[in-house]
Amino acid sequence: MTRLWDRIFGRPLPEPLRQSLAEGEEILAVAEVGTGGHLAVSALGLWIPDGDEPRRIGWHLVSKAVWQGDALTVTEAEESGLAGRAIVLTDKEPRRFPLARPGRIPHMVRQRVEGAIRSRYRKDMAGGGAWFVVRKVPGTDGSVLQVRPDRGADLELVARIAEEAAEKLAGGTP
Repeated sequence: MTRLWDRIFGRPLPEPLRQSLAEGEEILAVAEVGTGGHLAVSALGLWIPDGDEPRRIGWHLVSKAVWQGDALTVTEAEESGLAGRAIVLTDKEPRRFPLARPGRIPHMVRQRVEGAIRSRYRKDMAGGGAWFVVRKVPGTDGSVLQVRPDRGADLELVARIAEEAAEKLAGGTP
């Protein structure tokens, strides 16, 4: 992997990133972040600078990624519980990564985030709605049902709806 990268791009991967990769994981695009570190795209996720070390966000946990001006702003989700068999997601604060030479990063991030989504729909309810999203988990053959409830949404109702959706998915009914 390293030699292939060097032949194509003429420079080695940054050492902290190289050491953090999973066995067999290949970097598809990389760009230096203006505030330090690198953004990198692999099939498994988006590598971001996180303190002194890079950290990978799986594509199924990237809620939103927006390229505007000279920066990529990424909203990462964290798994905060269960609603029935659906995983409840809570968005973290968006992080902005200025890139002087973004290369293929914006295009590849968009492609990977959208490619992880198998289906999605919004259900409006009294007190707030919820997004239900079926996503492929990178590095596996499976998908997961995720739910992102609005603030004020009835979590018991969200759980019932999520359970019904999970049953339909398990039974193969769309």
